[in-house]
Amino acid sequence: MQRSVCLVLAVIWPALAASAAEKTFDFRDVKLNETPSGFRSVVIGSGEPGVWKVIEDEIPSILAPMLPGTRSGYKAPVLAQLSRDRTDERFPMLIYEGETFGDFTLTTRFKLVDGQVEQMAGIAFRMQDDKNYYYIRASGLGGTFYFLKMVNGERFGPIGNKLPIPKGVWHELTIECKGSRIRAALNGREAIPWLDDPSFVAGKIAFWTKSDSVTHFAETRIIFKPAEVLAQTLVRDAVKKYPRLVGLNIFAAMTNHYPMKVVGSMDPKEVGQAAPREAEEVLMREKGYFYGKGRDSVAVTLPLRDSNGEKVAAVQVIMKTFPGQTEKNALARAAPVVKEMESRIRSLEDLVQ
Repeated sequence: MQRSVCLVLAVIWPALAASAAEKTFDFRDVKLNETPSGFRSVVIGSGEPGVWKVIEDEIPSILAPMLPGTRSGYKAPVLAQLSRDRTDERFPMLIYEGETFGDFTLTTRFKLVDGQVEQMAGIAFRMQDDKNYYYIRASGLGGTFYFLKMVNGERFGPIGNKLPIPKGVWHELTIECKGSRIRAALNGREAIPWLDDPSFVAGKIAFWTKSDSVTHFAETRIIFKPAEVLAQTLVRDAVKKYPRLVGLNIFAAMTNHYPMKVVGSMDPKEVGQAAPREAEEVLMREKGYFYGKGRDSVAVTLPLRDSNGEKVAAVQVIMKTFPGQTEKNALARAAPVVKEMESRIRSLEDLVQ
C-alpha cells in the first residue's frame, strides 16, 4: 500500500527563526535501485566508490506508541549504501549538491545493517570540498558517537562519547549548527553538547559511511536559514554604512551571457527583474559610467570589477540631489560605495551564487 503522506519525527532545538526554510528527503519520487538525482557520490581515502541506491525497508511508525492498534512500521523508500569493500581508510559519501547550508538543524534516521570491518553511519556538513568539512558519525562495532573535522585532508578529533548503537534497528540523529556552535543528539538525547569551531561557516551536506558499512538512511529533514547571495549582502551592508542612499542596485548576468538582471537591491522585490540598458552599456562600452539626474535625485551607474580588474557587474547608486549638484561630484559620492564592494568579491560566481 502506497503512503500518500510522509511523516517525519524530528528533535528540533529552537535555534532558527520561524521564517526558516525546510527541505525533506523522503526519496518517494526516486525509482527503486537508482541513485537519487541532485547528489554526487565520492569516496575519501582509498577503495572503491560507494554504491548508493534507493531501496525499500520497513520504518517504525511514529504513531505506534500513541495509538493502540497502529502498525508498528511501514514499507518506505530509504537511501542505502550497499558496497562491501573492506578497505579500512575508505569513506563513501553522497553529497547533496542543491543547496549550501550555514545555520541549520538536520534530523535523519539511520540503520546499521551489516559490516565486518565497520558498522557506521554519519552526516558530513559544511563541506567546502572533499578535504575540508565536519562530520558526526555513529559506530555500532565501536559503540562511539563522535564529532570530527577534516582540514586539508587531515583529520582532527574525535570529540564525543561511548554509546551503545546496535545494528538492525533505526536510530535518530540530530545535528544543529548555529554560527560557530555545533551540537548533536542521538535518539532524542543530547550526545555532543555545544562545541565551538569557527573553521567552516557554511557548506554542503552529505550522507557518510566507512569501509564495508552497509547503512540505510531515511526521513531526512533540514530546517535552515536560506543563504543570502553576496550581492544582496553587499547592498545591505552599504545601506547601513551610507544611510542617506535613496536606492542601490547591483546588475549582473547569471552566466557569461546577457541579459543582465537585478541580483541585489534595496528593494528585494526587484531582484530578478531586467536591468536597465545603461547597466549593459557601462560593461560593454568604453564609457566608464552612466549619469542620470531627476527632480530630487541623481543616479550613477558604475562597473563592478572582480579581483582581476575585470568588469563582472554594474552598480547603480541613487542619491538625493542638492543645489550645485554636478556630474563630477555625483561620481565622487558614488565611487566609494562601489570601491568598498569591489574589495569583497573575487569573481562573478562569488557575487551571484
